[in-house]
Formats: sequence, structure tokens, C-alpha cells
Amino acid sequence: MRLKDVPFLTKLILLLLLNLTIIALLILMFFVGKSLVKLYFERRYKVLGYKFKTKLVVILVVLTLIPATFLFIVSSGLITNYIDRWFAPQLRQPLERSIEIAKAVYEIERQKTLDYAKTLSTGKTIAGNYTVRHLTEIPQDATETVRAAFEGKADVEVISGERGDTVQAVVPEYKKGKQTGVIVVESFIPGKITNNVEHIKDAYETYLTLESWKVPIKTNYLLILGFLTLIVVFMALWVALRIARGITDPIQSLAQATEQVAAGDLDIKVDLDREDEIGLLVNSFNDMVRKLKVGKESLQSAYLYIKNILDNINSGVIMLDTAGNISMINDAACSILNINQEKVKNKSYKELMSMIDSKELQNLVMGIEGREFRPIVKEIKAIIGERKVILKVFITSLKDSQKYIGLLVVFDDLTEIINSEIKAQKALTWQEIARRVAHEIKNPLTPIKLSTERMLKKWEHRDADFDQVFQRSAKTIVKEVDSLRRLVDEFSRFGKMPEINKTPTQIPIIIDEVVNLYKGYKGVEINVSIPDNSPMVELDGEQFRRVIINIFDNAIQAMANSGRIYVTLKFDIPSNWAYIEIADNGPGIRDEDKDKLLLPYFSTRKNGTGLGLAIANRIIAEHRGYIRVRDNEPNGTVFTIDIPIKEI
Repeated sequence: MRLKDVPFLTKLILLLLLNLTIIALLILMFFVGKSLVKLYFERRYKVLGYKFKTKLVVILVVLTLIPATFLFIVSSGLITNYIDRWFAPQLRQPLERSIEIAKAVYEIERQKTLDYAKTLSTGKTIAGNYTVRHLTEIPQDATETVRAAFEGKADVEVISGERGDTVQAVVPEYKKGKQTGVIVVESFIPGKITNNVEHIKDAYETYLTLESWKVPIKTNYLLILGFLTLIVVFMALWVALRIARGITDPIQSLAQATEQVAAGDLDIKVDLDREDEIGLLVNSFNDMVRKLKVGKESLQSAYLYIKNILDNINSGVIMLDTAGNISMINDAACSILNINQEKVKNKSYKELMSMIDSKELQNLVMGIEGREFRPIVKEIKAIIGERKVILKVFITSLKDSQKYIGLLVVFDDLTEIINSEIKAQKALTWQEIARRVAHEIKNPLTPIKLSTERMLKKWEHRDADFDQVFQRSAKTIVKEVDSLRRLVDEFSRFGKMPEINKTPTQIPIIIDEVVNLYKGYKGVEINVSIPDNSPMVELDGEQFRRVIINIFDNAIQAMANSGRIYVTLKFDIPSNWAYIEIADNGPGIRDEDKDKLLLPYFSTRKNGTGLGLAIANRIIAEHRGYIRVRDNEPNGTVFTIDIPIKEI
């Protein structure tokens, strides 16, 4: 049955059903759309109760849509399955296979005829049920295949006729390497076979025509089901709107009051005398507003109190929120950083960082950014505008009982204080140096004077033991002069240290070299603790080795060449610091001497110059580091060297 064989009435009925279904669907979509547009404008203009109405409509529609959708899916599945049975593969496969067999028969006959023609063109003669013709000229009614053969191309074609089909193969014919014509070989396929092939082809096309109606039928049924489903949804939408309107009207006044409270008006009160649940809700709302008003007044009072404190302290205070924006900055911070509060408030902290030139601050921020950290206290150097400053910075995270809420930064400008302390320390140091130098020079001058006076006296009296006195006095003078020379050399070395040449260096290698120097000391045990994968540190290896040797010498002398020395190396990479601890179990250092220990010409030993630790302290200071001294437990002393890992 072809499409042209379908009755006109059937076509008309199907077309009308399809059009009616589409029209009904459009009408339904119009009413549903009208209701939805109305709800949309209520939401757009924020008509009181629109949120509750929207939620109620959505809930009821969803509750209705779930079973309706389920029913639609099941029904459509049944219809689709029923229609699919009409066009099952079991019906189509035999037709397709028959077509494939027919094609295969024709293809085999074509190949056999062509092979026979090619065999004849080589001069061989074989038996076969074929009609053979030799053409030397192109006939007037020649086909394209024959014309192509005269051009040297062999091919085969099928020519249909009333009694059957003829398979015609044409190949060029050559003699002595030159084409003289073509050979035409024909094989006849009986009409019975061709008629059967034609019937199979017609049956297959008829099946395909019928199968093309499968989708329109399915679509029509699905549209009808969709129409019924939308009717159910529309009814649910209409019911939901009615129910929502009945609930939203009694609480309209409460919604208005809620908006006024949200706008900051806490003097509002809802006057509604009802004994049901809505009345209870209104009373609770009024009580809540009263408490909010009391709480707001308390918060405002506390805020003004804290703001007054922050505006009148000398320390700069900055608070960051969870997004890294500056939520609060006091006047002292603006004064220290020479910025306008309005330019940075509610802006990212990175904008404030761009106004401060400090690699130390940048490295500090990079070390704590995006991770948990303990409170940090650190002195940093920075350039603000054209002014160099030294800031003492305290950074800590702010948390409530459950989560992280921000970051607190407190800092003080120590520039003037540190400069004054440095000047005062230098003055005191040089006063102490002058006093010690004068004292050290005076000590050898006395025996020199006495020896000289004794020689002069013996010379004037021409005493017999003059030679002995002269020799003894001369040795004394030479000895004391050598002592003065050593004192001058030490002072010169302290006054003019070699220039620091920093290169990436492995501190563990320096520690190992120093430890190897002292392995020969009997009675001295050295224990070393060094972490794996130590980073490179930018320092002058030779000068740093002198510092470690000096501290080792002091420790060994303090222990009277018998005891233990503990060396510990640690790294704090986020803070860019390396820590070297050198501890001994000697008698220790008195508390009153600890502050003077690193000053020039201070020594607790009788024969000490007091410059060794001063030189070590100066070397570490030129590395922008520190030397700290504390007591060891249970006895002894610990020297800690703090030195930056990288130059910043």
C-alpha cells in the first residue's frame, strides 16, 4: 500500500485530528500562560504575598505533575510499544534480506560476465553461455559503457527489457599493442527472475511507505496525552492560586510590617486581634521587633565605644572580611600608611599592598594567604611614599565558635623609637669601647714605664747587674708592646670587617665543617640535628663559619674543655627564617651579663678581648639577622642565630 493509495477520507480525518489537537494545545497554553504571566508581574512588582503564592503554586503543580507525568510516560510507552509491534524487525528483515540476495545475484552475474569478456580480450577461448560480439566502430545507439570501452575502459552494465534483464560487459580489444575495437559479452537473466526481484522491490517500498506513518500516529497520540496532562496541570495551577490568595490576604499586614523592619524601621507594630495561629504569629512578630530594637541600640552603643577607642589609639588597626576586603581601618593606620580611608575601605587588601613597597610584607602575606596560621608578630621594613619605616606587625585570624570571620592586623610605627635606640646604643657602645681601650692600653703602659725607669736608674748608677736588668726589662717592654699590638689588631678588625658576599649556601655543610674542626677535642661531645632537604640560604659562607667557630670556642672554654654541645638547625619557610641553636651544658651566663655579652670589649674571661662575640653579632646583623642568648636546661647556655633564608 503506497501513500497515494491511502483513502482521501482517512487523510482528511487524520489531518483534522492533528489540527484539532494542536489548536486545543495552543488554547490550553494560552490560558496557562496567562496565569503564569499574571504571577510573573506579581513577582516583578513585588505584590505582597507573591513569594508565598509562588511557592504554594509550585508545590501543588509539582505534586500534580509527578503522577501526571508518570501516567503520561506509562501511556506513551504502551502506545509506542503497540505501534512498534506493527513494524517489528521480524517483518522488515526478510524483505531486506531478499533485496540483498537479489543484489548479490546481479552482482555475481555482472562479475562473471566481465571476467569472461576480459578472458576473451587476452586471446583465450573458453566455453560459456554468453553472446559475444566484436565491434570495431562505435554504433549510433551505443551506451556510455560501450563508448568508454572504445576509450580503453572496461566496464559492465545491466540493460532491462520486456523479457528480462541483460548483463552486458564491454572490454577493449588489442592486437600488437594497439586497440582495434571492443568485445561485447552479454548474459541474459530470465524474466521470471527479474519479475520476482521487481515484486520484492515493490513489497519493500510498500513496507517503507507504511512505516513512514509510524511517527505521525505516535505523535498524534502523544499530543492527545500531552493535552490531557496539561489540563490536569492547569487545574492544579488554578486551585493553587485560589488557595494561595485565601492565605495571603490575612497576612498582608504582617508582610508589610516585615518589609518595614527589613528597611530599618523597628518602631512598627502590627495591630491584629486574632486567637488562631496567625494571631500567635503576629504577637511573636511584635515581640521579636521589640527585642531587635533593644539589641540594635545595644550594638550601636558598643560600636561607638569601640570606634572611639580605635580612633584614639596610636596603633594602626585593619580588619579584613572573609573575602579579603578591608571592612575597618582606623585613623592611626591611615596616618602611618599615609592613605585616605575612603580610598581603601571596602576594597581588596591587594590595593592597599600596592601602596606599600615592602618585599618582607609581601613574603609574609604570601606565607599565610589561603591557609591556617598561628598569630604572627614581626618587624618589617617598608617604604611608604618616600619615607622608610619600620613597622611591628601583629596578624591573627578572627573566628567565632563555628567558622572563620576575618583577619585582624595591628601595627605600630617603630621607626623613631628604633632609630633613637640605635643612636643611644651606639653612643653607649663607643663610650664603653673608649673606656675599655683606655683601660687595656693603661695596663701594659705601667710595666713599660717601670721597666724603663729601672733601666735608667741602673744605667745612671752604673750597677753591675745592669745587663741582667736591661735584658729582663727589654723582654717586659717587648711583651707589653705585643699585647698592645694584639689589642690594636682586634680593634682594627672590629672597626673594618670584610665586605659581606652573599651566595646561595647550604648551612648543613658549614656546620659539618665546623664540627669536624672540633672532633679532636677530648672530653667534648658534639650532637647535631639537621632536617632533610634543607633549602639554600643566601649568606657569606666564610663569615658565617667564623660566627659558628666563635660560638663553639666560647662554649668549649666555658665548659673547661669537657662537656656536650648540641647543634640544631630549623627552617620556617613561610616566614623566610632559618634558626641555628648552639647549646652547651657549661656553667651558663649570669643574667646581668647577657645584655652586655654581644657588646665590644665585654668579656667574662680574664684574658679575653671581648671582641669575638661582638664581631659575630656584627656579621649576623649585616645578614639582617639576630643572635639571642638564653639559659639551657638544666644548665648551660643556648645561642640562637636567626637569619633570613632569602634576601628580600
